[in-house]
Amino acid sequence: MRKKKLTRKAFYVDERLLRRAKKVLGLRSEGEVVRVSMERALAMEEFWKFMRETKGVLEPGSLESP
Repeated sequence: MRKKKLTRKAFYVDERLLRRAKKVLGLRSEGEVVRVSMERALAMEEFWKFMRETKGVLEPGSLESP
């Protein structure tokens, strides 16, 4: 597995929201919460972009089930 390059950033965050996310995601550190949340937000945006772009384009049954 390739090691990810991490960069230190300073920003303001809602502590209550951070604690809630940490609990829901089951993570130990606040840094993990920020990284996982960003990855999931990006994945969802990419998914919805795909959905908008392919609306009405794909034929039924053209995608395979996992």
